[in-house]
Amino acid sequence: MATISNDGTELIEHFEGFRAFPYLDAAGHLTVGVGHLVHKGEEFSAGISEAQARELLRLDLADAESAVNRLIYIDLEQHQFDALVSFTFNLGGGALQRSTLRRCVNRGNHQEAADQFLRWVYAGGRKLRGLELRRMAERLMYLG
Repeated sequence: MATISNDGTELIEHFEGFRAFPYLDAAGHLTVGVGHLVHKGEEFSAGISEAQARELLRLDLADAESAVNRLIYIDLEQHQFDALVSFTFNLGGGALQRSTLRRCVNRGNHQEAADQFLRWVYAGGRKLRGLELRRMAERLMYLG
């Protein structure tokens, strides 16, 4: 089972940043740490440390890795896997499962797959510059 590299993790950390206290992300989801979606029953009103955020990130990355490993049937280079984990971490396994991106990857059409990243730049019905930049970075990572 493939796992994300340090380069992939650094890409995610760069775009997510660290927030010690819960906040609403661009899509209106309650988030804390390094892009951790706050689930029912989780309580972070007192804030979290960077060490706690790293642990949450490790668990969240395991979920994203699992989704990519389950949904992608072809062998990937590490940089391709990392880009897909970043995408899945940000959007969820359901988005990857429904996406043309996944179909292109599984067909081995890597150029078309890379271009599909650029379609996923909306949150809350708005095109966001931060998502455009993230998707461009993921596309470049995917292409190596």
